[in-house]
Amino acid sequence: MDDQPYELPELADATIAVQHVINASHELTARASRELGINATDMSALSLLEQHGPMGPAELASRLGIRSPSVTVLIDRLEKAGHVERTSHPHDRRRVTVAATPTAHRATLDFLRPSILAIDEASRALTPDENRAVVDFLRDVMRAMRA
Repeated sequence: MDDQPYELPELADATIAVQHVINASHELTARASRELGINATDMSALSLLEQHGPMGPAELASRLGIRSPSVTVLIDRLEKAGHVERTSHPHDRRRVTVAATPTAHRATLDFLRPSILAIDEASRALTPDENRAVVDFLRDVMRAMRA
């Protein structure tokens, strides 16, 4: 057994800033879910569908880190609320695809628009070199989080 204490070394300012962005993202998701009248997992599912487009229930379950029976209940709940729709897969009629409805898209965008525009304004204030450095850094952060 490792006798090392469960502590981290002193972290770089950028690392701490990333943690703050992650926390702010969780807070924004919680506010959006309250606005739409759904729970945080349902909101995460809608966000994934908005970001990646329609997907099958198994892929949605995998991305959310939940089991197939749970994603079925989640999809049923979102479908009943009018936030998602099931359609036949375009290439395999035995499979189902889940997509956010236009109504859900509008409601989500209406809520997120101020945050998205504020982030875009901050991004546009960067010089081209700063923009490249930030984008490269954020890609590295995403890779680290997905590892």
